[in-house]
Amino acid sequence: MKKILALLALTVSVSFTASAQQDPKATKILDQMSAKYQAMKAFKASFTQTLENQTAKVKENISGDIIVSGPKFRLKLNGQEVINNGQTMWTYMKSENEVNISDYDPDDQEISPSQIYTLYKKGYKYAYAGESVEGGVPCDVIELSPEDHNNQIYKVRLNVSKKDKSVKSWKMFKKNGNRYTFAIKKFEPNVPTDASTFNFDKARYKGVKVIDLR
Repeated sequence: MKKILALLALTVSVSFTASAQQDPKATKILDQMSAKYQAMKAFKASFTQTLENQTAKVKENISGDIIVSGPKFRLKLNGQEVINNGQTMWTYMKSENEVNISDYDPDDQEISPSQIYTLYKKGYKYAYAGESVEGGVPCDVIELSPEDHNNQIYKVRLNVSKKDKSVKSWKMFKKNGNRYTFAIKKFEPNVPTDASTFNFDKARYKGVKVIDLR
């Protein structure tokens, strides 16, 4: 389960105000970006993730989809589904037709995909790092670094569209040499959701083996 969560970078959800020591230009951009996404009832994104490790000579690409509503999310990635209703998490593995159930504790997870847009608000320092172009879109680049030196992530680089303050891509740097790059391929704001979106319905998975880890 943690492997799946670690693939989706960025997070530590909270709503505290950034401290005055932060780069004011970066703060303005991040606040505009965060407000944009938090104003949506729900959104859906399709993305491509690239894992690179130069030392191990590894480069892997996978695609996924995620629906997010507040702290809730439903992620499909590489033959697995991770469903979180804010209290309970289901991790379904298609090849084994098996689902693991656990209590959801955001503090116990390295990464939580529903919290990417509030990452900067607690536990990270950040600064404006220049400009880039992502898929033909001019972007501002913001670099964040964790205040906790024991964090296995030592840097996160966000590319935010200058025009509409949407996140176009981000890259996570880890101490073990892994680099995770996430590029948004398609984005749908305010998608319709209901209770079934963020809960696992056993009836829809014929013969599924249920392992309750709570």
